[in-house]
Amino acid sequence: MCSPSATLTLWAGSWLAGRSAPDDVLDALRAWASRQSLAAGDPVTGGHTGLPWPAAEPLDAGSGIMVLLKVIREAVRAPGAHLRLVLPVPGDPRGLPVGSEFATAAMEAEEGILIGAPGSDGTGLVPQWVDEDTLQWTVYRTAIPTPVPDVALGEAEYAMREAVRDAADALMRLQTTGIGTGDDDPRELIEDELAAYSRHQYPDSAPLRARRILDSADHVAAILTVAQQTPTSSPASASAMQAQETLFRPLWNAIRTARLAAAHAASV
Repeated sequence: MCSPSATLTLWAGSWLAGRSAPDDVLDALRAWASRQSLAAGDPVTGGHTGLPWPAAEPLDAGSGIMVLLKVIREAVRAPGAHLRLVLPVPGDPRGLPVGSEFATAAMEAEEGILIGAPGSDGTGLVPQWVDEDTLQWTVYRTAIPTPVPDVALGEAEYAMREAVRDAADALMRLQTTGIGTGDDDPRELIEDELAAYSRHQYPDSAPLRARRILDSADHVAAILTVAQQTPTSSPASASAMQAQETLFRPLWNAIRTARLAAAHAASV
């Protein structure tokens, strides 16, 4: 799984459908951090939800997780409400409500979850690291925009097969030209990256094709991450770094597109 928001989207969707227990959601989140905390993003949200603002209270393994699940359950009660994962980056704010505090926080975190019916007010969740052991979920009252249509799973799966090849070619090209060279074996570094992703499990209810797409997206992301970890001893000109960015940008865009399509298909 690529992010805490993706984990919560899939597992909360499974829980809402009656296919997973609250403890399953907690276990999935604890794979990211041993402690979870919850707070309102502003005083209005705090008043609406009863959550602390600005200070957060730790969530424990018992009643604490129920507070987060209660927020999610209440947000999906509106007709047409559902969970939507967002993975924005500068230059690609797809899925964000324009000009909102949630959008600002989600863009900074490069992830978040929208819960509600398009065209109405709903709830936004953004995870933020407090320290290496604590992940805080900040809750926002926000408008729910009309979602950008996801690509079909077949199209996403094909795109990821192509992206695996293109990412491997890009890594080889960078190694050949001297950018990103070093003493470490790239294959071992990629395996290390993949091992980090594999700690985060999918619900059994997630469709097999969606899981394959998410696994392929993680594979491409691992290759790109290794390729971008240029050692300080490796010289690179500004033009060479710009060429690298131009080479990788469409691959990262394809990864986000595939992850969103798969996550939404798996959380229905």
